[in-house]
Amino acid sequence: MKRRILIGNWKMHGDGGSLSAMATIAEQAAAASGVAVALCIPATLIHRAASAFPMLSIGGQDCHPAAAGAHTGEVSATMLREAGARLVLAGHSERRAAGEDDALVAAKIRAAQAAGLCAVLCVGESIEMRQQGQAHAMVEAQLRQSLAGVDLANLVIAYEPVWAIGSGTMPTAAEVAEITRRIAAQVGDVPILYGGSATPGTCEPLLADGGIDGFLVGGASLSPVSFGAMIALLEQAGRPVSD
Repeated sequence: MKRRILIGNWKMHGDGGSLSAMATIAEQAAAASGVAVALCIPATLIHRAASAFPMLSIGGQDCHPAAAGAHTGEVSATMLREAGARLVLAGHSERRAAGEDDALVAAKIRAAQAAGLCAVLCVGESIEMRQQGQAHAMVEAQLRQSLAGVDLANLVIAYEPVWAIGSGTMPTAAEVAEITRRIAAQVGDVPILYGGSATPGTCEPLLADGGIDGFLVGGASLSPVSFGAMIALLEQAGRPVSD
């Protein structure tokens, strides 16, 4: 089935009381046959959400590159899968800012795929690199190094310009399209999402002209109203992609 993709990243938000909001999102997702809807939520909620809402793809926000071991406080891709996750984020800008490099991101993606999870690789330039005219070079380098030994058949790319995240500012559709063309040249038919201050009011132009297949959404995914509006927008939008 050909579908658009919408992934919500709840970050460090959500508890048992959030399941009611998730139930509303699940109803909206079930009504939109043309959109594959996923929520990457805190690990404490994955089992309950995956059990209660099979119409949603539930994911983790990170995983350790090892399947098991003496890694106190970490969660492996195998554990996420056992809890009911179907996907996991890798290389999110917030984790890269905390010190993760491309080699570690690649190892996490390989671990996720070995556990049967779809990996969502996040790439994107800083404001300094964009101002220096190095945005394309930075994204291409992140892709090349983060995809070492990775199976492109079980992968999604999320382009998230670091300077746009949480700022309320977004690149133009033409700027996004220029980046996504370069990403597609490296990864072929792998779905490409946009992330970075994506809301119902800001994302529509990117669907028409940005060369993207959907969105990775932060804050707006916490609201069934906002996230539901994005589901509806994607359901009505143009070019479909392989699920």
